[in-house]
Amino acid sequence: MKIKIWFITLSIAILFSCTSNKKEGILKSPSEYFPEERAKILVVGTFHFAYPDLDAVKSNEDDRIDVLKEPKKSEVTELVNYIKKFKPNKIAIEATESWNATEKLARYKQGEFKNNRDERYQIGMRLASELNLDTLYGIDVNALADDLEKIDSSYTATLFKDFDFKSDDPYNKMVFDWIEAENKVIPKVNLLNYLKHTNSREYHQYDYGVYLVGDFKLPNARGADILSVWWYNRNLRIFRKLQEITGGSEDRILLIFGNGHAAILRSLIEASPEYEFIEFDDISNN
Repeated sequence: MKIKIWFITLSIAILFSCTSNKKEGILKSPSEYFPEERAKILVVGTFHFAYPDLDAVKSNEDDRIDVLKEPKKSEVTELVNYIKKFKPNKIAIEATESWNATEKLARYKQGEFKNNRDERYQIGMRLASELNLDTLYGIDVNALADDLEKIDSSYTATLFKDFDFKSDDPYNKMVFDWIEAENKVIPKVNLLNYLKHTNSREYHQYDYGVYLVGDFKLPNARGADILSVWWYNRNLRIFRKLQEITGGSEDRILLIFGNGHAAILRSLIEASPEYEFIEFDDISNN
């Protein structure tokens, strides 16, 4: 009797195992529903070479570099040659459509703008010129917050009240300490190595996260609403512009943006079934 019970139990176990395996066999990875070949996107997040002082944390004069003078001048060349290994067929930069990037590129090829420190010239236009590209895409945009202000300035003034990056949240000070420390490092390290450091997954994760502390904690969820219509919305619109310039899976698109943008763009590109995100420190293998 015990043997019979054991045999029945074993049979049930085998049957359950087979049924389970069949069920598992019909489960597919989400990626299997989308094309394996995808447009490759390389995001180069950087600090602004010309120091326009538009960010909340501004670097001290002693911590600023001059990309037109040695050793940084040669380091820019090293950086450009490294990025060139990606072999982009399209380059997009942090500039609005009205900036006329392609028209400026044509003038750059005629010798203008060579002494402009802005990374859009030093990296974007230089690469486009050396790779014989005729088009340079400006895909930066204004945020929904700017549209809302035109419709109802009193509402946006109330919404953005005290959104000034001066929060007493202790994490706000940690963020400022981190950024100030990073600014001091820039003159002391090789430029390519520095951008490999700041374009790492971990760095982007925290660069994204800095927007989730400080003024994000304003009462009545105002910080969340502000982030939605301002910073996050702007990057979603940039991503939409990226989609508009994408021709197909054969595209290799280089994006050159401030690293705060790069952190969010990374998350969008990695989540999209349309794109393959290329790690900055792994260009040679892609």
